[in-house]
Order: sequence, then structure tokens, then C-alpha cells
Amino acid sequence: MPLEKIALFMNSSQVSGKHQFAQSIKLTFQKGVLSPYRVVGPASLVAWFMQYSVMGLAFQFFDHALSKALGVAPVYYGDELMEPPPPPSSSLSNQDHDATHQIKSITKTILAPILAGSLESTVANRAEVQRYYGPTKLATIESHLKWNPAARFCGPAFLSNAMRNVIMCNTSFILTPITYKLYYPQEKKSQGSLFWFGMGMNFAGNAVAITQQALWGRGLDYAVYADGAGAAASSSAASSATQVARNISYSQVIKLSLQKDGPAAFFTVPKWASRILMNAPVQGSLPWFYNNVLPLGEDSVLGVVRTLYYGKKNENGKNENGCAIS
Repeated sequence: MPLEKIALFMNSSQVSGKHQFAQSIKLTFQKGVLSPYRVVGPASLVAWFMQYSVMGLAFQFFDHALSKALGVAPVYYGDELMEPPPPPSSSLSNQDHDATHQIKSITKTILAPILAGSLESTVANRAEVQRYYGPTKLATIESHLKWNPAARFCGPAFLSNAMRNVIMCNTSFILTPITYKLYYPQEKKSQGSLFWFGMGMNFAGNAVAITQQALWGRGLDYAVYADGAGAAASSSAASSATQVARNISYSQVIKLSLQKDGPAAFFTVPKWASRILMNAPVQGSLPWFYNNVLPLGEDSVLGVVRTLYYGKKNENGKNENGCAIS
């Protein structure tokens, strides 16, 4: 939590200029050593469980469903990553170079991470906003804005949060397995090399995702401060005088941010480093977990699902509903 709060403050309008890490640390612990933990509620616990336990499953579901619907191959997965890349001759078939097939494949590759990343934000964004504002402040903002239940469930700054997650979903589940499968030296492929390759790809992906993380933080500041400047007010009294609740205008957020801080509003090395410290240990290892650990229990789980769905075989090799099971 302290690392996350530092990263959230680093990528907001509440820090600027020199010594941004020091500013973020000060903001993180300004209400005590345990203050980063006081903003964690039941919504955060549920969101963390859903984010880091089933998001690989969510991507796999969308990837396979779209692949089946469009008649194209899913992304490389599991042991496929350790196999040699397909020979050039196998990729020169008429089907692979058919324009319609290529369009379907590209469409699936674009849609799967968008759907999975948007689902992750639907699950997690409101909890992240709650940890940023604090439960009481978020409740006040929601009461003032009077959003409908669907908008309230998704939370403020949903779009930028979803864009960040789509970028990282592409990194973990599209770019990492494809580049590792096709371009990593075959003799050096192993679980260890996949782990470190995925970690390196996470560093690169976060260099792009950090722009959306900064837009998310600055958007949340814009929603509650009249000048969009976040911690420009140095005392609680001054803060309450300028504090408002309003819908986020991303065009205004970008305009105000660039006027104040220039490109540094959305990317600096310290911003990127703070995101890496918070995100890389979990999400950086996700490709390794998804392709090496998750498949270990897959057959057992699918066996149980088949049994529950089809029923038990009788002596004729048919299930209880009379349907043959291959």
C-alpha cells in the first residue's frame, strides 16, 4: 500500500518540480505511518482478488471466444511458448495470407485485450479511486455528482484507468508471448528466461501506461479542485475553500497539465520508476505465471467442468443425457 500510494501521488497534479519522490512520500504519510492502510476497504480486497487471480482467465476467455467466433488461432499459450517458432513455409499458406483471415485475426488481437482490460477496470477502478481519495471523500463526491448506479459502480476517471489496463493487458498477454515465441533464442528458452523477459516487457509497457496513470491521477484532482492543481493548497482550510466535485473533462485536464508542467506532467523517469516499484513484482511476473503455473491445474479443472456439464458416462460411453462424449 505505501508503494501504491507513492505511485498514485507521483502520477497526480499534487507533486511537481524537484524532489517529487520526497513530495509523494510526505503526502503518503502525512496523516501517520498507517495512513496508507486506512483507505483500504472491502471493495479493495475484492478488487485485488479479482485482478490478480482471474484476469488471466478473463483474457483467455475473450481470446478463445473471439478466436472461435472468427475462425482464427488464439494467442500462443503455455508449452507453445517453449516450442520453436513455426517455419516460414507454414505461414505462407493461402489462408494465412487471405485478407479476410488477416482482418479477423487483427480484429481479435485488438478486441481481446480491450475487453479484458475494460473488465479489470470495471472490477478495480472504483476501489482504486477510493484508495486515492479515501472512503469518506469519495462518498461525498459521489453524493454531489449524483451519478447513475452504473457510472457510480465504474467510478471516476474510468476511461483513463481502462486505457492503462488495456496497455498492460496487451503487454502481458499479447506482446510478451508472441515476441518470446517468435524471436527469443530457442536454446535459451526456459521458465526462468520467460520470467525475466516478461519483467522486461513490463518495464517497457509501463513506459506507455504511465501516461494514462498520470491522466487518471490528474483527472481525479481536476474532479475535486477548482484549479485542477491538486495539492496547491497547503492547508486543509485552503483546500476546502477550492474543493468542488465535478465531472472530468479530459481535454481540460490535458490542457491544464501541459500548461503547468509540460510533457513532464505525463512522463518522467521518477513517475515511471514509482509505477515499476508498485506494479512490476505482480504484473511483471504475470506472463510467467499465466503460461507456466496456470496450465498445471488446467486439465483437472476442465475435467471437473466436463463432468458437471456432461454428467457421468454410462456403459455405452454416453453421458446421462444420452450425448456421446468424445
